[in-house]
Amino acid sequence: MHSLLSQIKNCKICEQHLASGVNPVVEASTNSKIVIVGQAPGRIVHNSGIPWNDKSGDNLRSWLGVDKSTFYNTNLFAVIPMGFCYPGTGKSGDLPPRPECAPQWHRQLLNQMPNVELMLLVGQYAQNYYLSTKVKNTLTETVKHYKEYLPQFFPLPHPSPRNNIWQAKNEWFGREVLPELKGVVDRILRQ
Repeated sequence: MHSLLSQIKNCKICEQHLASGVNPVVEASTNSKIVIVGQAPGRIVHNSGIPWNDKSGDNLRSWLGVDKSTFYNTNLFAVIPMGFCYPGTGKSGDLPPRPECAPQWHRQLLNQMPNVELMLLVGQYAQNYYLSTKVKNTLTETVKHYKEYLPQFFPLPHPSPRNNIWQAKNEWFGREVLPELKGVVDRILRQ
């Protein structure tokens, strides 16, 4: 695993498309139990090199019911975004994750993680990639039908503060989905 992570950290496959330069952000261990597949690092994470080290990460940890020391324990959680580097800013927020990373690196990483019990698919890019034809017409519908994807996958919206409006419109998420998510995560972590 160490060799593969070193290769990824030195990856420059899409360097010419990244105005802020390359800084692959990925964390994993052969012992990881839960894999978080998000979109791509934002500017804050790009600068720090620490995944989910922002308001979105605070929200995600709250959703999972874990503290930072648990979250950053790679024997428990792996962080494998769809795009490992910050893609830059567009008109309405960050650009989409670069399409090169997931096909190049995900399978290699997952092949070295035999203890994975759950993959959290955070956002539409991860859901489309991993659920493929089983994804619903909208992210809302996919998240609403999360039980269809268990025990392997748990689809989630992005925990960005920008999605507070989505959460307000979809109160069932906090009422029904988050308690289930916390229960599943707690059960895996206690094993």
